[in-house]
Amino acid sequence: MPHWETEKILVIGHRGGRGKYPENSLLAFVEAIKAGADGVELDVWLTKDGRVIVMHDESIDRTTNLRGKQKEMTLDELKKADLGMGQKIPTLEEVFETLPKDALINVEIKDIEAVEKVLEIVDTFNAVERTMISSFNIDALRKTREVNKDITLGLLVEEESVAPLIPKLKDELSLYSVNVPIDGIRVIGFERFRQALAWVKSLGLRIALWPANEELYYQNNNLERLRGLFDTVITDDPGKMVKHLKALGLR
Repeated sequence: MPHWETEKILVIGHRGGRGKYPENSLLAFVEAIKAGADGVELDVWLTKDGRVIVMHDESIDRTTNLRGKQKEMTLDELKKADLGMGQKIPTLEEVFETLPKDALINVEIKDIEAVEKVLEIVDTFNAVERTMISSFNIDALRKTREVNKDITLGLLVEEESVAPLIPKLKDELSLYSVNVPIDGIRVIGFERFRQALAWVKSLGLRIALWPANEELYYQNNNLERLRGLFDTVITDDPGKMVKHLKALGLR
């Protein structure tokens, strides 16, 4: 049984533990697990020389002391960049090598060209059962499923317009989860948001919540009011979230 299939609410470090450490760094990933997270979420791109590196944006401008697009740079060039706290841009292999073998890893595909290399790495580390591939790019999920029939897939949703596609995509891709922004509460209101989650759950899908605004998890007792309608919380501060869910009796 895949490690993602559990009855407890999973806590996943968003880009590691980016609230306290450089996002998408090995330090952030390690500290997220130390803080009690079940795993980490990260983003991947291919480099100019075909290596899979962990980076959220299309360029390294925002998160490092250098500038450039990673697809136009070699791994050696990218390793010269500083993420802060002495951290370098990690490869996906380094993440698997560094984290415990029971840590869940949610790999968000930013670059569809990275799909096959990512799946090769997952196979190399015998990590299919503990890896989720997620993406806003439906074609990236299709390509993933073509290559690997068993790996866990999560559909990332940001726009309400994607909702009508979910039943068809569930069947086409054997989706495991729909990964929804908690910020939807502000966009469509709490009651409509709650109803949307209930509808997704009625389809037999799991729900992972992810943050643009982390504070929405804690405002207005939102997670308590959504009890039973989510399975995973992706969070910038895993330690705080673990304590919060324990206080609610959800862990």
